[in-house]
Amino acid sequence: MREMLTGGPLDVLTGDYLAELTMLILGRDRAKDPRLGYAKTFLRQLEECLGLAHERGVRIVANAGGLNPAGLADAVRTLADRAGVPVRVAHVEGDDLTARFPGALAANAYLGGGGIAACLHAGADVVVTGRVTDAALVTGPAQWHFGWRPQEYDKLAGAMIAGHVLECGTQATGGNYAFSTGPGHDTARLRRPGFPVAELHADGSSVITKHDGTGGFVDVGTVTAQLLYETAGARYAGPDTTARLDSVRPAQDGPDRVRIPAVRGEAPPPTLKTGLSRLGGWRNEVVFVLTGLDVEAKAQLVRGQVEDAFVRAESRPQDVRWELARTDRPDAGTQETASALLRLVVRDPDAQAVGRVVSGAAIELALGSYPGFHVTAPPGKGAPYGVFEAAYVDAASVQHIAVLPDGSRTTVPAAVATRPLEPVPEPALPEPYPSGGPVRRAPLGLVAGARSGDKGGDVNVGVWVRTEEAWRWLAHELTVDRFRELLPETAELGVVRHVLPNLRALNFVVQGLLGEGVAAQARFDAQGKGVGEWLRARHVDVPEGLL
Repeated sequence: MREMLTGGPLDVLTGDYLAELTMLILGRDRAKDPRLGYAKTFLRQLEECLGLAHERGVRIVANAGGLNPAGLADAVRTLADRAGVPVRVAHVEGDDLTARFPGALAANAYLGGGGIAACLHAGADVVVTGRVTDAALVTGPAQWHFGWRPQEYDKLAGAMIAGHVLECGTQATGGNYAFSTGPGHDTARLRRPGFPVAELHADGSSVITKHDGTGGFVDVGTVTAQLLYETAGARYAGPDTTARLDSVRPAQDGPDRVRIPAVRGEAPPPTLKTGLSRLGGWRNEVVFVLTGLDVEAKAQLVRGQVEDAFVRAESRPQDVRWELARTDRPDAGTQETASALLRLVVRDPDAQAVGRVVSGAAIELALGSYPGFHVTAPPGKGAPYGVFEAAYVDAASVQHIAVLPDGSRTTVPAAVATRPLEPVPEPALPEPYPSGGPVRRAPLGLVAGARSGDKGGDVNVGVWVRTEEAWRWLAHELTVDRFRELLPETAELGVVRHVLPNLRALNFVVQGLLGEGVAAQARFDAQGKGVGEWLRARHVDVPEGLL
């Protein structure tokens, strides 16, 4: 926060604190203490930076309120009084729909930017919200600054796209970027990448950049990667507008500057997405280390022993999963590189079913199983796990309320015009890359970048290339069937491909790969962050002209 305030000019500093998993964590906090439920890290940052922001006239807008925006607003006022900083604090509420969903630990509708705009219009210096869309942290200030009307969809869509690029911080400035470690890249500048800045214009266009002197870099590739992150098809829906991703054409505008021209927008859908977090049951995990020879036989032995222990205890957990990761190498120079990992994960609605029966089975085998028996950590008694799922509610049924600095409350009306969300017709593919030339067996990632992420139990994998020639090849090569071949774990799952020619990109949505979502930890990569890099590492026949 200090770096952003001191590194260059800003009108509004935004902060996105709410991932799907965060909402579950905050829900558990609130259950223990009703005064909690917000991101306490935000307060720690303000202790150092609130006075600095006030001196520089920078407004602060953050969704750190989580499940208790009123509580956070009060805490900010207390902090400001203690520090002697005369700031006006407002908050946005109405997203909490937990009462509508019995059994949910938290249920929160994703609100738009209208409440934020109302708070800023009323003179707020700090606005904290609960669950708003990540992009609302930008569409709200843009509505306030430019005075846009609710039905200026193209302008709102431009701000929404800029907000989406900013929402994951340094992912727009080289962080987690597919080509950052490839030939010709200086990894030293990525040791501490700076945060992105959006220069917004009255027509909804923007330039994505960063403060001078900060690390990382901004180019068309880093922006494209973030545009594809956790999205799906050409229509990217939000409560303020539906942005047409197929109308986005990022272009380099100088060093560390990418211009996003005006974007096409449409009326928002009539429903609001609502994130439901609930406790799914209890979970335990044991990771057995298998060193040296006969890894498969060792795995078979200990697996059979644990399963026998479940039978003897007459208490097999409801869900038992085994996964063997062959991290070992032959003739290894270190013990760790000579070892494979056998992971046991159990889940059950009953805490007792994943506790002693699991830890006991593992520990009691310590002197009577495969040679070299050990585990990465002593097994415990199990822990609760969460489940995230999405529901959709009538937008008009949700009270979107701005609580202004003077304590007065104003209701933000729902969208007057709406448009049901429907897929767009698939665009025409480019002419295929010429066939018959020499090809080389090589990793897909030598040509294509990728970024993947989670949406509940689904994973999206955005794949893009940097030249028109490569696009002519990729668009025809990476079909759904080919995708499933390259990633066999997706073979039995629903896979949908979306084509985005302006970005030279394909966006794949894999349904159910993450089970019940990140909090359930069904996979070792619970958020699907590495799926794109797995795809890039797979070998295909690449035309030599593209290498």
